Amino acid sequence: MTSRKKAELVLLATTLIWGGTFVVMKLGFADISPFLFVAIRFTLGTIIFGSFFFPHLRSIRIPTIRKGAILGVLLAVGLILQTYGLQITTASKSAFITGMMVVFTPAAQMLIGRRLPKLGNLMGVIVVTTGLFFLTSPNGSGFNLGDALTLIGAFLFGFYIVYLDIYSKEEELLPLAFLQIATTAILGWLLVPFEVSYIHFTWNLLRLLFYTAFLATVITTYTQTRFQKDTTPTRAGILFTLEPVISAVLAYFVLGEILGMLGMLGALLIVIGILISEL
Repeated sequence: MTSRKKAELVLLATTLIWGGTFVVMKLGFADISPFLFVAIRFTLGTIIFGSFFFPHLRSIRIPTIRKGAILGVLLAVGLILQTYGLQITTASKSAFITGMMVVFTPAAQMLIGRRLPKLGNLMGVIVVTTGLFFLTSPNGSGFNLGDALTLIGAFLFGFYIVYLDIYSKEEELLPLAFLQIATTAILGWLLVPFEVSYIHFTWNLLRLLFYTAFLATVITTYTQTRFQKDTTPTRAGILFTLEPVISAVLAYFVLGEILGMLGMLGALLIVIGILISEL
């Protein structure tokens, strides 16, 4: 098996974990407030990651700290907006809007690498925008604050993907992954005083923290940082388009969420637009 195929299989497994995160988090918000959840999730992730890979973290260089902090801020702000927005919108809509980060990636490449988007990128943006209109149309569930926050988060994730592709080829992988998790934990705690925090210690909360802190934080941050460099941002982006589809299927069976005809049309157009942009 080539390194590219191996990387893409690992990224596919990473996408499956991410797809389940929306549903797990939606179930968990009855027991914990969003900013406190982000803070605890990534604090646990920092401790777990640091425990496993401590020998590799003792000689972190200053350039690695700077780049890890940049990635961490982009990841943290995007996740905080997505997490807060998920309280207001549905898991299905949150997942499909988050999937638009793949369309925002060419815009980030244009600003960072001064590369003009191709015709396919522009066509993809038009199709995705149409899909977003149907997904959040007034005849469906409507466009709410949660959708808007998630959309801004997706835009930041587009920049995160581009910077991750650059920095993962320049720095040691384990320190870079650790710094992203730690930075997100710090920013989460800084925001906790700005919300009405609550936490109920239940089995549901423990399952939420295990899934998100260990699987969806430590494992996925490591695998994305380790393996995305072995493929292209475009091919990685195509794999990431499966995330909202997985989430929508799980949300239907677990939460009973139904997008409706217009919502399903919008979701389909978003996936098609992403694929047009990437292919």
